[in-house]
Amino acid sequence: MFERLFPRRKPDPKPLPQPNAQLALGALLVRVALADKNYQASEVGQIDKILAATFDLKPLEAAKLRATCEALERHAPGTPEFAQILRDEVAYSDRRALADAMWSVALADGERDEGEELQLLAIETALGLTDADIVAARQNALERK
Repeated sequence: MFERLFPRRKPDPKPLPQPNAQLALGALLVRVALADKNYQASEVGQIDKILAATFDLKPLEAAKLRATCEALERHAPGTPEFAQILRDEVAYSDRRALADAMWSVALADGERDEGEELQLLAIETALGLTDADIVAARQNALERK
């Protein structure tokens, strides 16, 4: 009875870190993987590989970073805000490489999904990539598939 009258307060959630280029990239990779509403282990593994290779992390460190990025993606601003962080901090050639990495996440489950492709187009556009580079990233990804 007392529990209903005086419910225990849940502890305040741990505050999320302020997005930087590392977290923005991870959150966008997660966003691509979630676009089809089917977050698969193959996509999680691909995200971990990309984070490990990009930021020279050990597998456990990459997995922890991805977990933080998943929480950030759920509670953070939209794609344009993440993309702006990357535009401000990452050279164009590296942003172009990010498009290739995002395509590898989208195709990690072996399926093409319209939702993922639309999310990718929105991200690539927000990253300031040219139409030619967007088309090239898509073609490269589909050829590797």
